[in-house]
Amino acid sequence: MRRVASGLTALAAVVAMAACSPGTSDTPSRPVSSAGPEYLVFYTEGGQRQAQQAVERAGGTTLANDAKLGYLTATGGGARFVESVGADGSVVGVSPDRSIGFAEAGRAAPVTRRTGGAKARTVAALSTRGTGGAEARTVAFPDARSLIKGASGEPLAGRQWDMRMIGADRANAKAPGSKQVLVGVIDTGVDGKHPDLAPNFNRELSRNFVTDKPKDEDGETLDGPCEVSGCKDPVDEDDDGHGTHVASTIAAPINGLGIAGVAPGVQIVNIRAGQDSGFFFLKPSLDALTYAGDIGVDVVNMSYYVDPWLFNCTANKADSKKEQLEQAAVITGMQRALDYARQRGVTLISALGNGSTDLGHPKVDKESPGYPVGEKKERKVDNSCINVPAESTGVISVAGLGPSGRKAIYSDYGVEQADVSAPGGDALDGKGARATRSILGAAPENVLRAAGRIDAKGEPKGADVVKDCKNGTCGYYQYLDGTSMAAPHATGVAAILISRFGKPGRGGLELAPATVEDLLYKTATPKPCPTPRQYVYKAYGQDITQVCEGDQADNGFFGHGVVDAWKAATVEP
Repeated sequence: MRRVASGLTALAAVVAMAACSPGTSDTPSRPVSSAGPEYLVFYTEGGQRQAQQAVERAGGTTLANDAKLGYLTATGGGARFVESVGADGSVVGVSPDRSIGFAEAGRAAPVTRRTGGAKARTVAALSTRGTGGAEARTVAFPDARSLIKGASGEPLAGRQWDMRMIGADRANAKAPGSKQVLVGVIDTGVDGKHPDLAPNFNRELSRNFVTDKPKDEDGETLDGPCEVSGCKDPVDEDDDGHGTHVASTIAAPINGLGIAGVAPGVQIVNIRAGQDSGFFFLKPSLDALTYAGDIGVDVVNMSYYVDPWLFNCTANKADSKKEQLEQAAVITGMQRALDYARQRGVTLISALGNGSTDLGHPKVDKESPGYPVGEKKERKVDNSCINVPAESTGVISVAGLGPSGRKAIYSDYGVEQADVSAPGGDALDGKGARATRSILGAAPENVLRAAGRIDAKGEPKGADVVKDCKNGTCGYYQYLDGTSMAAPHATGVAAILISRFGKPGRGGLELAPATVEDLLYKTATPKPCPTPRQYVYKAYGQDITQVCEGDQADNGFFGHGVVDAWKAATVEP
């Protein structure tokens, strides 16, 4: 599956001609060694000592060894260090360790989040972010209240077409999920103080594996000035908003405020691996997955891809040897971390990606390397190049759907890659563009203020933001599009299944990931390819054709079907 980077430029690939709509820590950070930058050196089984010797011969120093995942943290300088170490037979990949931030004085300021890869698209009423150099368009949305029909449940349930699509509105009462089920959100953080998340937020188990980086290696703004001393945000903070939206789709409680999630009775554990700027580097992802396996998390949601490569190729002729070794490290390191977590009972669910790409037949990658900024190049790719973790082994990948039930225009697809599908939102699924065709989820107030989406009195400035209050307590919500939004629907359904069929174990309840996967597929509603299979999307005067392969039981647009919370709540074992 692929990453859902800052939301996903919903139409980046589709509409390059128009415009899109826009604690504590487990591992304390260390200053970069004066001996040079730090690297993660992955070695073969039994190859630790030989790899250490390779580091020493190349003029480097080994700082630490991670025996669980089989890699060294080492320092080394000089242009040839990586290639020299990588040439040793015991070494299978070498990646820069970009997880270490540094402090910079100054007040926090809004930062420009990147879009691309696979995060979520912001659907703003007043302005939209352009892509590909195209002129940005303003998309006017009607008064959202005119689109809301009466609905029972939480106050904003009428806006949650996504929950009705998968039967979660009915499942909430029958099988809300158990507090013994732990759902890890590996993302940009979770606003644990949001009133529509706090009741289900497990602060004690939450961790932040990221240190904010105000600037990148070239001195360009990355995360912006640090908000706290030491640049390590508390575990209940999300300065991006992406992770908070994801968490609320999974488990916003039934409390008479705002919305309800797919599994409103389970616990959310924030396992932060994403920077404020929306980048997800390798080391924090490794740490997050290892931690999830160690503490007994039942299922994790990964709505992102590992930077800086959208497609990771180990032998692409367009890449230098150093770049090839980095991509090999991403593939190898993440697979080891995913295996580690899965072997300890963690079901792995990822967003498929928002590039409108047939992942079974990719041709060009124009987004890599996405970091540092300005390093992107165009290169040819093929099916030997993979998006991580979306296409990693053992991961359930989720394609996104619009409110009509069609595959969303931005969603990646592929008969080998799409495992299931779920609502991800699609503002263009119908006549014109409407925010309410996207997915409504919780939003941190500070993020909305920084983005100018609420005024000085705290009132929303457009139909893309909603405010709901109860007894003087108010919560904010925003509409987002992306496979980032689709994945947590599947994660919520998995949490229902684990709640029903899990047995007592570490962390509360346990259910083998293979069993969860089988049940998720069994309860999904099969959906055939459209007729004709060459489906034509119309966007901003352009016709975009995407081809669906496969049969009703398993195809590139919908996988094994649309996840179904009601069936998960009622299926017999």
